[in-house]
Amino acid sequence: MKINRHGRAKILTQSQIQLVFSHKHLNDRDKTLFGVCLFSACRIREACTLLTEDIYTPSGKVRPRLIIRKANTKGKLATRSISVIEDLRQLLNNYYPISGDIYLYADVV
Repeated sequence: MKINRHGRAKILTQSQIQLVFSHKHLNDRDKTLFGVCLFSACRIREACTLLTEDIYTPSGKVRPRLIIRKANTKGKLATRSISVIEDLRQLLNNYYPISGDIYLYADVV
């Protein structure tokens, strides 16, 4: 059954979000990908095209702000810089050992 939401995506409740994060079959990549979208309000395409250098310093520390480059935004109007909150920082710290060399999610791009 098709539901007309007038171009708006369904909004998850807090309990639905907790259910996603606690799912036992969710791997680190998917958990981090979901976290980036949740905590930065970016679109899935924007998250999938993040560059590792825009998230981590050369020493592997999470930057205070993540960068979504102009070419990867929906309207391609401007580069966005988004503060990294502590919950997202923890997810990104856990993901660093398996992050891609160029793209954060090398196996998705």
